[in-house]
Amino acid sequence: MSEIRLIDEDSLALAAQYIHEGKLIVMPTDTVYGIACDPFNDIAIDALFEAKQRPRTKSLQVLLADTDEIGKLDLRLPYPLDVLSASLLPGAFSPICIASADTQLQTIKLEVTARTQAVRVPDADSTRRILAATGPLAASSANISGHDSAQSAQEAQAQLGDSVALYLDAGTTPGPVASTVVTTSKNDADGIAILRAGVIPESQLRDIIHASQSMHRTPNGSRSHESNTSETSA
Repeated sequence: MSEIRLIDEDSLALAAQYIHEGKLIVMPTDTVYGIACDPFNDIAIDALFEAKQRPRTKSLQVLLADTDEIGKLDLRLPYPLDVLSASLLPGAFSPICIASADTQLQTIKLEVTARTQAVRVPDADSTRRILAATGPLAASSANISGHDSAQSAQEAQAQLGDSVALYLDAGTTPGPVASTVVTTSKNDADGIAILRAGVIPESQLRDIIHASQSMHRTPNGSRSHESNTSETSA
């Protein structure tokens, strides 16, 4: 039977144990509560999709404690997502990374032109404490697919019940709006496409890109920053 626990050393150790055993946990982020599992465990990932009643064809994000972990997982941020990430992470921004053939993540999405993975570095102390204990986590919002996102551990438990081993309670999260998911696009003047509108508005993303381009513009008006944009699809 699942339980709701406040975040302390004992519950963090239990969360790490459950993740290692392939079980599911629910945890707070800087937007809404998320349901999470070991991103290297395909059976655990199947269980997460089953708990959400969501098709396995849908994507999962990988939650990280720090942006330095992106490279350690054999992921790469293409331009201009690297520029946006430098400005917006940690925060409610989910860029789509390019995955190398060496990554061990079982959450990779196979696109027409690339292998991709959405990542999140939440700006919340409680989330960072959990990720420090568990390591990277595959995650989605803690709700049945199509239902409202949970802003408390209690709301998440009401939907997901005993499919989750442990609910970590940090009070009410800022939600209900989730993070902004962004990929690259060769069809856009700024090189981006919004896959999911969220906390960070599109206008802010474009302002950051334009400011960066202005800083790197050469005397003849061209950009000194060479774009390595890789197109992905929703």
